[in-house]
Amino acid sequence: MNIQKVIISGGGTGGHIFPAVAIADEIKRRNPNADILFVGALGKMEMEKVPQAGYEIIGLPIAGFQRKLTLSNFLLPFKILKSLWMARNVLKKFKPELVIGVGGYASGPTLKMANLSQIPTLIQEQNSFPGKTNQLLAKKAAKICTAYHGMEQFFPSEKIVETGNPVRNLVRKQSELRDEAHSFFQLDASKKTILIIGGSLGARTLNESVLNHVSLIQSSNVQVIWQCGKNYLNQIENQALEQWKPNIQFHAFIQRMDLAYAAADLIVSRAGALSVSELTLIGKPCILVPSPNVAEDHQTKNALSLVKQDAAILIKDATSKEMLIPAAIELLSDSNKCLILSEAIKKLAKPNACIDIVDVCESIIEANATV
Repeated sequence: MNIQKVIISGGGTGGHIFPAVAIADEIKRRNPNADILFVGALGKMEMEKVPQAGYEIIGLPIAGFQRKLTLSNFLLPFKILKSLWMARNVLKKFKPELVIGVGGYASGPTLKMANLSQIPTLIQEQNSFPGKTNQLLAKKAAKICTAYHGMEQFFPSEKIVETGNPVRNLVRKQSELRDEAHSFFQLDASKKTILIIGGSLGARTLNESVLNHVSLIQSSNVQVIWQCGKNYLNQIENQALEQWKPNIQFHAFIQRMDLAYAAADLIVSRAGALSVSELTLIGKPCILVPSPNVAEDHQTKNALSLVKQDAAILIKDATSKEMLIPAAIELLSDSNKCLILSEAIKKLAKPNACIDIVDVCESIIEANATV
């Protein structure tokens, strides 16, 4: 079934934007003449990232509710009404065959107006615990593409298609890249390597855990590749000593994540939905430290979905400063436990997520055309 006109709505974070662009790219791969329009939220990162990916985007004035008393909360009802009105006009002018919601502020009014306009909708839910907006929108959605088992407690079971999350193409030929990775990062191939990734901006508690245990790392015959984040780089540079090298390498941002993954024997990460999906494809033992600063504690629920299947270890953010590095070093010394974690997480991988999601899109459009 050829796809001709689609709207993709949502954003706010890379966790929403990357799947949106990946879905658009797969639609374009199959249908080079397809017309794809993004609808995002003004002032959010999708307004920059989507055009960089080569797609047109329209911004709505929608915003979230602030927990503290602010003027923006008083203006919120007007922003919602204006966003609904703008979304209606966009749909009326563009006339899409399908509207895809990937989460984020803009997806609410866009999918709501699509439902009222009798335009079929699809929800791509990245997390193991969906937000309230997606739970409400699911009642009218044609299908819901999910990344985790057990989503029947949130969505109608007959609408769920477990596809996984689209992720970056970083996981090809990991074993073949290992020698190149050791050379690139100037690592000692005889030592085990811990990869610590706290996101592009960094994670304060993960960084503090490393800083608190420099001597333990140095004495444990392990080496660390550490993405500390640009927000913390100056602070860490001021504390770094020459004897850290070569056992501890810190980077504001790791451009060659494919090589970092290939070098790693153990990965320490936050538990964002896309990070978790990526780690299932990498297939290496992981320690997840969920961020406490996300809506509805999504990251803890994502991490627990792996922990329950013996596919990862969870360490709480509040205890990570003391426990994380000792736990990582202890785990590296337990080859049997590492093997169990690695084999279990590989079983959860869904490498064809993007292809499967676009298959669902095509089936919705085809079903709607025959009505």
